[in-house]
Amino acid sequence: MAERVDELNAVLADLVGVLESVSDTPGLLDAVCGEAVRVVPDADLASIMVVRDGVTRTAAFTDERARIIDDVQYAAGDGPGLRAALTGEVVRVAVGGTGGQWPEFVEAAKEVGVGSYLAVPLRVDDTLVGAITLFGFGAHGYHEFDTKVLRLFTLCVETVLRLTRRYREARRLADELRNAMETRAVIEQAKGMLMLIHRVNEDAAMQRLIVESQHTNIKLRDVAARFTARMSSADGRRP
Repeated sequence: MAERVDELNAVLADLVGVLESVSDTPGLLDAVCGEAVRVVPDADLASIMVVRDGVTRTAAFTDERARIIDDVQYAAGDGPGLRAALTGEVVRVAVGGTGGQWPEFVEAAKEVGVGSYLAVPLRVDDTLVGAITLFGFGAHGYHEFDTKVLRLFTLCVETVLRLTRRYREARRLADELRNAMETRAVIEQAKGMLMLIHRVNEDAAMQRLIVESQHTNIKLRDVAARFTARMSSADGRRP
């Protein structure tokens, strides 16, 4: 058991490093999917189901066979992975013993040699809900300890993904604020020049910029930037 804990710690450390270097959500899910196979020794394949607007799809997978089994569940409208993704329940099964409950799933799993299946719900936020699923070629059906390990892994993944999304949102807001401040500064500079050149008030100077923007179909900030650039050159043309 101590070796399993050490392996889990190593996997989580590697996962954090990967997530820090990946910038897009599909890439993040691919990384999570790849590391999930390392968490449980009897896991041979993995996939991540995602539910969005009532539609479930496979967002990441380590092997085409995992995606095929997922697709069969979507077509049938039921299956262990779907059950975990839609209800939030952990599902652990030996494929050979579930024929009466999920016949389509069992047929697809047996066809590609999968004998065991483990699905743990993934809940990051309102836009990322689903399940991490493991497929095993053996008929062991996974063990309770495997479930606990995968749940702990999934909990860590959820935390990291939430933090990553919050960081990205903070960066986006910061970028928007910076752009807004830069835009305001350029427009204020152009307005000041127009007030001095034409001896008009602030509102009239702003109106000149707006009219030029509408006439040329160029953004107001770009009109202001072009005008200040021209005024700084020897040409000195005005809008």
